[in-house]
Amino acid sequence: MSYVDGFVLPVRKNKLAAYRRMAKSAAKIWLGYGATQFCESVGDDVPYGKRTSFPRSVKLKRGETVVVSWIVYKSRAHRDKVMAKVMKDPRIDKMMQGKPPFDPQRMIFGGFKVIVAAQ
Repeated sequence: MSYVDGFVLPVRKNKLAAYRRMAKSAAKIWLGYGATQFCESVGDDVPYGKRTSFPRSVKLKRGETVVVSWIVYKSRAHRDKVMAKVMKDPRIDKMMQGKPPFDPQRMIFGGFKVIVAAQ
């Protein structure tokens, strides 16, 4: 089964265009090193829950929205190889120079083993 890196992060609504540009550049890098899928999605129906929710998970502030992203790989070993190459790529450093269009301190991320995949 494949392996997925998942991300949940807050993005200021007025920075979504900049975030999209950055994500398109990132997609080229990850896919160029072998990731099988790269997806970025912006919140459209993400209610603020009483106890848990996507907005609560990133401490969403006024003027922000939630972005959920994932990158798919063939396996955990494949992900580790791709990530090693990505992290050495100078385009990543250039992309993160200055202030990124999201708050990296409130980003949630992790790696996941796929247990069901259907299309």
